[in-house]
Amino acid sequence: MQESTTVSTGLTSQYAAQVASDIEHNAKEQERISADIAALQEQLTTLQHDHSVLVNVQQALGIAPAPARPAATRDNTTVPAPRKKTPGGPEGGKRTRAKKAATGSQGRTAVKKSAPKKPAAKAADAKEPQLTLVELVRRHLTKQGEPRSAAEVATALDTAHAERGIKTTVVRTTLENLVAKNQAQRTKQGSSVYYTVPAPAEQTTAAASDKAQAD
Repeated sequence: MQESTTVSTGLTSQYAAQVASDIEHNAKEQERISADIAALQEQLTTLQHDHSVLVNVQQALGIAPAPARPAATRDNTTVPAPRKKTPGGPEGGKRTRAKKAATGSQGRTAVKKSAPKKPAAKAADAKEPQLTLVELVRRHLTKQGEPRSAAEVATALDTAHAERGIKTTVVRTTLENLVAKNQAQRTKQGSSVYYTVPAPAEQTTAAASDKAQAD
């Protein structure tokens, strides 16, 4: 019997301590919310005063007033839900909002300034038309300076221009067309065929020969 009385007394003490803690916490929350309400009410009063002054100035200047909104009064003002207290009280909140507004304005300005760069990039792309396969093949052979097979040329061009999907058969046909126009030379080593670009002098001689045969 004594043990049950002791347990009951211990629980009562715990509940009493918990209730006292909750009451203290509740009182502190009431004080905090009351302070927030007072600060908001002060801001509202200041805004109402500023509004009255501005309306008087507007009337003195003879400007037609804007459609009037029903002014909020202390009696019918709906108090917003409690918010987290910002460091430094109401003034700190004002500075925080002003800083956010300035940051947002700078971000929008930066976006507006960077927007015109896109047409410049498009203009640069327009100035560099895509080379034809014939030009790519001839340029590659000129850079190599030594005979290359059709497969070697196709592999190199496909690596450099993967988006075009260059095939060996198409490259071989292009090389044969260049040979026919005396813009490339074909040599055979065993069962393999290699291509190279002739020297400028050789191209001139070949072109003159073709013209003479045509005449």
